Amino acid sequence: MTVPQVVSRDEWLAARLDLLAQEKEATRMQDAVAARRRELPMVRIDKEYTFEGPAGRVRLVDLFEGRRQLIVYHFMFDPSWEDGCTSCSFAVDNVGRLGHLHASDTAFVLVSRAPLTKLEKFQARLGWTIPWYSSAGTDFNYDFHVTNDESVAPVEYNYKDKATLEREGIAFLGEGDAHGLSVFFREDDAVFHTYSTYGRGPEALLSTYHYLDLTPLGRQRYVNEFPHYDGYGEEAGHSHHDPECH
Repeated sequence: MTVPQVVSRDEWLAARLDLLAQEKEATRMQDAVAARRRELPMVRIDKEYTFEGPAGRVRLVDLFEGRRQLIVYHFMFDPSWEDGCTSCSFAVDNVGRLGHLHASDTAFVLVSRAPLTKLEKFQARLGWTIPWYSSAGTDFNYDFHVTNDESVAPVEYNYKDKATLEREGIAFLGEGDAHGLSVFFREDDAVFHTYSTYGRGPEALLSTYHYLDLTPLGRQRYVNEFPHYDGYGEEAGHSHHDPECH
C-alpha cells in the first residue's frame, strides 16, 4: 500500500484545488441522482405480509410505527445460521441514532429470515436496539429479491435475472440470502414500495467507509472482511458467504 508523495505546500494546494473541483462536481451529481430517486413512481403493496417481532405478529404497515416512511434493511441471516452476516453487521454498526430519522417521519427496521429467537440472541450480543423482525415463512424476502430459491420464485438479484448473473460470472449472487435496502411510503393503511437497492447500493449506510475515504490509506478492506465488532483481536475464521459489495 503506497503513501502520498511529499511535496511543497504550494504543490499540495494546487492538487487540492483540482480535487475540490471534482468533489463539487460529484456533489452536484449526487444531488441530481437523489432528486431523480425522490421522483420515482411507487407501487401499491396489495399482499398482506406479516412479521414476527417482540410484540408478536405484525403487518408491514405496523413497521412504520405511525410514520409516513419506512426504510427496511434486508439483513442476511439464513435460518440455519447461528450468527448474522458479518457485512450486514458492519452496516448496522454504522447506523446512528434513529431519533433523527423519526423526527423526519421515517422508521428504520431490520428484516431477516431467521427465527426471532436467533435474531434477539444475536441482537443482544452486539448491543443493537434497532427494531428487528423475522420474515420466516413469508414471501417477503423472495418478493423483494433478497432470498433466491428457484423452486419458489425466478432468480433475480440487483435487477439481473439468472441468465444475466451467469453471463457476468456472478451466479452466486442469485443463490440463497443476499442483502439489500427497500423504502416504503404510507398513506393511512395503504403501503407503497418506492425504492430498493442492492450490491453497493446500501453503501450509503457505511459511515466508517466515508471516514476512511478521507484518509491516505483509504478503506483498506472490503465490507465482508470486517468481523463482528466483538471479533477484533481474534482469528476471524467464521464468515458466511456474502454477495461481494465491491
